[in-house]
Amino acid sequence: MLSNPLLTSSARRDFVAKVILWLLVVVASPWGYADPSRQPTVQTLNHAQGETRITGTPVRVVTLFQGATDTAVALGITPAGVVNAWAQGANYDYLDDALEGVPHVGLETQPSLEAIVLLEPDLIIASRRRHEKIYNQLSQIAPTISLETVFDVQQTLDVMGQALNRVARADELWTAWERRLANFRQQAAASLGDRWPMSATVLNVRADHVRLYLDGSYAGTVLHNLGFTRPPPHPENQWVLKLTTKESIPIIDADVVFYFMEDDQAVHNSFDAWTSHPLWQNLTAVQNARVYPVDRVDWSLAGGFLGANRMLDQLFRHFGLEEES
Repeated sequence: MLSNPLLTSSARRDFVAKVILWLLVVVASPWGYADPSRQPTVQTLNHAQGETRITGTPVRVVTLFQGATDTAVALGITPAGVVNAWAQGANYDYLDDALEGVPHVGLETQPSLEAIVLLEPDLIIASRRRHEKIYNQLSQIAPTISLETVFDVQQTLDVMGQALNRVARADELWTAWERRLANFRQQAAASLGDRWPMSATVLNVRADHVRLYLDGSYAGTVLHNLGFTRPPPHPENQWVLKLTTKESIPIIDADVVFYFMEDDQAVHNSFDAWTSHPLWQNLTAVQNARVYPVDRVDWSLAGGFLGANRMLDQLFRHFGLEEES
């Protein structure tokens, strides 16, 4: 074509220049061609520790806290790596099937940077609460998103939906969640009448003390969204309160008490000591037989969207409510 006699010398030079320019653009393009519509999407996400630029849709995602692992599975993502669960073995029982074969990178409080590097992730989901001091090192391995805490179900779902290009799926999940919340509130009001809304206390019994989880906690937030109220003695703007003496039992008082604990003899002994105290017998929930044992993982350790739904499953059962299909 370049020797076509119909082309003048000047025209041939122009044609060759255009071909060279086109080839340079193709080589420079990560997709092998210069069509802007085929370039990977680029987004910049604001998060608890700054801004992170994400190119394309991350495939190899490492989650460094339980709520992120739970939420990844909810979004239809199998993580490339996860941290060890706090109970029930390497993974929580309800996530065992979804995480079968997924490598572990250590503890949530101390993940192994070396193990993360070997997984070659293209996105890391961390938390300032757990990983503030190693955020810069994580960011050198791969783009890293840092959530403020480890138990904000809505924020985790929202940010991960954006980061993983699963916004539509995240919106769908949240819409279904809000529908379940509304269904519970409606049925609770119809079933309990003037007794609704109820005040609620969430207790974690330990060997040497009792922890009171407040409105700002994982379980407390779910209960608040369901319509349960904060008992007046509970302090505001806190997520947990440590009770070390049984004289503080009156602060537990509420219409309903939910409790969970580790299956350990010392913890069981502690539970017996607290619940046999005369002050415990004076609690409103005790007198009305509204003290319910609940699952430790779902109510405290899960911290994600699936765990919150499992928590809601238990509440429907505890109050004898029928969920609409």
